[in-house]
This record gives sequence, C-alpha cells and structure tokens, in this order.
Amino acid sequence: MTDSANEVLYQARIPIYPRSVKGRFRTLKWGILTLAYSVYFLLPWLRWTRNAGPDQAVLFDIANRKFYLFDLVMHAEDLFWLTGFLLVAALLLFFVTGIAGRVFCGYFCFQTLWTDLYLLIERLVQGDRVARIRLDKSPWNGAKVFRKALTHILWLTVAFWTGLTFTLYWDNAPDLIVKWFTGKAPFAAYATTLFITATTYVMAGLAREQVCTYMCPYSRFQSVMFDADTRIVAYDVARGEGEAGRHKVTRELKTLEQRQQQGVGECIDCGYCVQVCPTGIDIRNGLQVQCISCALCIDACDTIMGSLGWDQGLIRYTSEKEAKGQKSRILKPKTIGYGLVLLAAVVALGWSVSNQAPLEMAVVQVRQPLFVRLSDGSVQNSYELHIENKTDQPVKLAIMMRGLAGAALDVGKLSSVEIGPQRSLRVHARVRWKSGSRHKGSRSFQFNIIPQTRHEIGMVSAPATFYMPGSKN
Repeated sequence: MTDSANEVLYQARIPIYPRSVKGRFRTLKWGILTLAYSVYFLLPWLRWTRNAGPDQAVLFDIANRKFYLFDLVMHAEDLFWLTGFLLVAALLLFFVTGIAGRVFCGYFCFQTLWTDLYLLIERLVQGDRVARIRLDKSPWNGAKVFRKALTHILWLTVAFWTGLTFTLYWDNAPDLIVKWFTGKAPFAAYATTLFITATTYVMAGLAREQVCTYMCPYSRFQSVMFDADTRIVAYDVARGEGEAGRHKVTRELKTLEQRQQQGVGECIDCGYCVQVCPTGIDIRNGLQVQCISCALCIDACDTIMGSLGWDQGLIRYTSEKEAKGQKSRILKPKTIGYGLVLLAAVVALGWSVSNQAPLEMAVVQVRQPLFVRLSDGSVQNSYELHIENKTDQPVKLAIMMRGLAGAALDVGKLSSVEIGPQRSLRVHARVRWKSGSRHKGSRSFQFNIIPQTRHEIGMVSAPATFYMPGSKN
C-alpha cells in the first residue's frame, strides 16, 4: 500500500540551464525574434496620414469604437472580422501543424520569443550553462547577489517595456507615454501595463518551459493533427545507436570505421543536444510532448558532426515514414482539406474587408409607446436611425421612406443631414399613416438614405415595421 502521507502530488521544477548554440536554425530564430520585436515595439510609434482620424498607424480606439490598421478602419459592427481572422489563424495553425509539426511553437510563439530574450539576458549577465550552474551552487556572496539582482532587474525592465508598449496600442503613443509617467493616464493604462509586466516576467523568466509543458493546451492536442507524414525533429536511431549503442569518442572508437567494426553508432553521447534544449528533454528518447520543434538540438548535433568530419543530419527534420525508409506525402486528404478550408476562409475575409460598405444604417423601433393615435385619426410610429459614415470624407444625406403609400415621414426641420468622416449620427424619425387607422396588425416598409454630395455612393436601405392598433408585438 502507498503511504498517503508521503504521496507526492506534483513534481517540483527541475532547473534547466540551456546552453548557447550556433547554427542555421538558431540564426533563423534570431532573425524572426528581431523582426517580431521590431514590429511589436516600434509599430505604436509609426505615424500614418489619414484624411480623418488619428495619425497613428495602428491604434485600437476603444472610446470611439474603432480599430485603425493603416488604411483599414474597423468599426464596432465589423467585429466579425476578428472572428474571421481568428478562424483563419486556427486553420493556418492546423494546416501547418499537419505538415511541419510544432514550428509555430519553436519560432513564432510569444512565449518562445520572450523566453529567448530572457535567456540571452541571463547568459550575458551570469555566463553560459556551466557558469550559471556553478553560480547557483555557490554560496551567497556579493558577486552572486549582484548578478542575480541585475538579471531580474533587466527581466523586469523588458517586462515593463513589453507591458507599456502593449498599452500604447490603445491610445496615441506620444501623448499616452507622457501621461503615464506624469500620473495623468487612465487607471486602465496602469492596470494593463502592470498586468502584462507581471505575466511577462513570470512566464518568460520564472515559469519558462512549464508554460509549454503544462499550461499551453497546444502541447496536449497537437497529437490529433500529427500523422506519419508530419515533419518532426527526430533522432536517427539506427545511425546513432548502431548494434552496440552509442559511445563516447575514445582512442579505439575515434573514426567511423572503428565504430562500425565494433557495431557502435555515430552518436558520441556528448549530451550537447540535451544541453541546448529549452525544455530539457533528450530528443534521442523519441518525440515527446515537451518538444517545441525549435531545432536547436539539430544545430548542436550538426556542430559536433561537423567538427568530427562526419555527415550531418543525425538529428534532423524528418517524418515517421522517412525514418522507416518510406516516402512521405504532403498532399493527402487531410492536408488538402485544411488547405481548401483555409483558402476559402481567407478569400471570404478578404472579400468582406475589401467590400466594406461606405455607409450603414440600422433602424431601432421606439417601443414605448409602440404607436400613437393622433387627433386627426392617423397612427404614428417613432424610430431611431443609426447612420454611420465609414469613409474619410463628409457626406450629405437625404432620408426617405418607401413601402407605406400615403404615409408621411417627419425628421424634424432637417431636409437633409450631413455626417463627418468616420462619424455616426442618430436621427429621430416619425412616420404618420392615416390609412393605418383602418388596418390591424403590422406592415413592413423601409427607410432609405440617399447621398446628395457623393454620388459614387449608392442608396442604402434598412427594413422597418409599422405597427397599428391591434398589433401583436
């Protein structure tokens, strides 16, 4: 029986000290990191000339319910574009994962990008892997306190700048940063900055691989999208182990010929592939849930193989079929299905964005009271017209109605209304219909807005209902 008092409910974190490595995949990762950081940190400061609206290239204006993305302006009613974008992102993730495995995790995920930067800071301050291990095992003294404190100060600085930059996307960056440091910014700006600061510091500095292993759901359901043709980072067992297993380089096992004669594989058991892994796994044990396909173990192994003058690729991107000597297929029903659905989603989203209506109108019935019987016997219904001008130029509009013969439209003393660029307007309208007193139930009709100054914009219609005595609502 198991002693419940001594039962371990969780495994304590084992510190991981990733070693630096050079190679084509590490260079690619540095390039992606540099590009991603440049876009993220510099984009709020990029100016963009518009006929109407702010001059910030990317701005999420919550107060005015508009998102500015260069020349594209997304209004509140266009929020379904976000749903379309998330759908495209999900389909793209499924499509790429089915072909190339977890390359998103290894190269593009925010957790990976920020962890790489934090590891770089740690390495610059505390030294490479051996030096960091030695520092952690050493007793506390002035040098250790200084290095540890400096590391965390730099981590917090990066985390704070990450949080502040995120906040700058929600208001004019030059103004907001002055308000932030002078105590005049809204509470939400401080709360958001501090929240992102804390999560960045914890996730990239303290939790690291635990985020990928335990917190991220992608590591759990990725196996559903994998198959025998999916590209994964894999160790060539037959080549690396041989018949007698792997063995370190010795005088008797120094050349490939000597190792082949004794049945020893090409893996010299240097451990370099394990030392560079950011999640601390041994890729030689096969594909594991912790592997994020960063390919740093490939760079490490290729470096060792190159120094020995042996063929590289002992650890490489391959598939289960290729590892067995079979031909791998990319074009298969699952891949084609993902691709076609992804293409359809991209086309639909692109069409919706490119065909954004310049004018939109919505009609809201005033329901208290639903109708009024006037002294002349006519019936009156009231409406509120919500009109939005999505263009960057003002437009003058005439408001009309159609579908109720003999009905009169009253919008006050306005013969027409003018709406500024990127502005909305509410118009109170009353419809009086004398014939309505002789009918029961309801009758459908429509409101029309007709541009008077910009004839390239067509008429916009919106349905409405006229209620009469005896109507059921």
